[in-house]
Amino acid sequence: MFTGIVERTLRIASVSDGTGFVRLNLAADWQDVKHGESIAVNGVCLTVAAIEPPLLGFDVIPETLRKTNLGLLKAGDMVNVERSLRAGDRIDGHFVQGHVDATAQLVEQHAGEKEWRLGVHPPSELMKFVVPKGSVTLDGVSLTVAAVTKDQFEVALIPTTLNLTTLASRPMGWPFNFEADVLSKTIVSWLERREDVGR
Repeated sequence: MFTGIVERTLRIASVSDGTGFVRLNLAADWQDVKHGESIAVNGVCLTVAAIEPPLLGFDVIPETLRKTNLGLLKAGDMVNVERSLRAGDRIDGHFVQGHVDATAQLVEQHAGEKEWRLGVHPPSELMKFVVPKGSVTLDGVSLTVAAVTKDQFEVALIPTTLNLTTLASRPMGWPFNFEADVLSKTIVSWLERREDVGR
């Protein structure tokens, strides 16, 4: 479990093919990371598979590569990272599972002196989970939905988010790793099942 509050961005040192997986090696200087620990990389919950200072290795299976943007990454790219939530920590963002629902395409970008907004188009079947002033996660960043239309939504980025994450550097068409709010998914799914039972 995560909060969507990105701790830092890290550089991908190398990408290599394994047997049934792709190894992502991140240049990280964390001294207390352990094998098997969960770390969100661009919002995807991954398990630490190798620790070879100053590198952390993660094995990414084909299913994850298909459903996320991790397969597009190459050496030198920067990624958003967050270590898992510990009992007793403050919840500054929202509950994030690190289980990406799909990728959502960057279709609009408005950069002004007072505000920076991104327009994002997720798969149509996931729009029912997106509500005004609700929470979403894009590439591991907890964001508040600023506006919703039929087939896309907007998020407004504060200066801290612009400085500490990769969101503002992504080109048009970038497929953000999108995770809808788990509370929204739970409520909508429960209501849909209830309607099905009543028919």
